Amino acid sequence: MLARSALVARRAAPAQSVLGQSRNMATLKEIQMRLKSVTNISKITASMKMIASTKTTRAQRSMNVARVYGKTSSELATQAEVQKAEAANELLITVSSDKGLCGGIHSSLSRQSRKYLAEHPEASLVVLGDKAKVQLQRSYPGNIKCTFSQIGSSIPTFDETCVIASTILNDKDISFDNAKLMYNRFVSAIAFETDAIEFYPISQILEAPNFKAYEYQEDVLENLNEFLFANSMHWALVEGHAAEMAAKRTAMENATKNAGDMISRLTLQYNRGRQAVITNELIDIITGASAL
Repeated sequence: MLARSALVARRAAPAQSVLGQSRNMATLKEIQMRLKSVTNISKITASMKMIASTKTTRAQRSMNVARVYGKTSSELATQAEVQKAEAANELLITVSSDKGLCGGIHSSLSRQSRKYLAEHPEASLVVLGDKAKVQLQRSYPGNIKCTFSQIGSSIPTFDETCVIASTILNDKDISFDNAKLMYNRFVSAIAFETDAIEFYPISQILEAPNFKAYEYQEDVLENLNEFLFANSMHWALVEGHAAEMAAKRTAMENATKNAGDMISRLTLQYNRGRQAVITNELIDIITGASAL
C-alpha cells in the first residue's frame, strides 16, 4: 500500500509541474502582450504631446492679438459704466469645442454654465462645441436654442466668428437683452480659469452715464454693437482654444508618464515570472538527475 501510494504521488508530481509551467507561460504571454500594447500607447501619447506643444505656441500668438481687441471692447463698457438691465432676457453662450483628451477643461466650463442656469432658469442657452453640448443637454435641454459644431480643430478665425455671431443675432428664436459668454481663460501652460464676458444691448450703452463723452453717429451704433459682440466672441473662442491646447499638452504628458510607470511595473513583473519559470525547470531537471 505504501509503495503504491508513493508511485501515484510520483506520477502526479510531473503533471502538477507541467500545469504550473503552463500557467506561468500563459501569464507571461499575457504580460508580454499588455506590455506591447502599453508601449504603443506611450508612443501615441508622446506624439500627441509634441503636436499639442506646437499648436499651443501658435494658439498663444493668436490669443495675444485677440486679447488686445477683446479687452478694448470690454473697456468701452467699463469706461462708460454700462449697467445691466433689470428683469431682462438673459442669454448664456458657452464657448467649448468638439475635441477631447484635454483633462477637465470642458467639465469645468459645463459646471459653471449649470451654476449660472440654476440662478437664471429662464435664460436661453447657445452652445459652441459638442463636448459642452452633451454635458448641458442632460440638465437643461429646454434652454438650448442653438448649437454649433466643428469648432476647435484649428485656430478660430474672425470670419468664422462673424458667421456665428450673425447667426445668433438673426435667429428669431433667440431674443435677449444681456448676454454672457462663458469661456476658459488661458493663465499659463499648466493652468486655466473659467471666466465670463458681459455683452450689453445698445439701449443700455446709450443710457450709460459716461457714454455721452464719446463722439458717435446714430446710424453706426447698431453696427458698432454687432462688431463688439463678434469681437468679444472671437476673444473667447481664441482664448478657449489656447487653454484647450495647453490642457491637452499637460494631459498627454501625464498619460505618457503614467504609461512609462506601467511599463516599468510590467517589465519587472515579466522578469520575475520568467525567472520563476526558469527556476522551476532547473528544479525539475536536478530532481530527475538525482532520481537517476
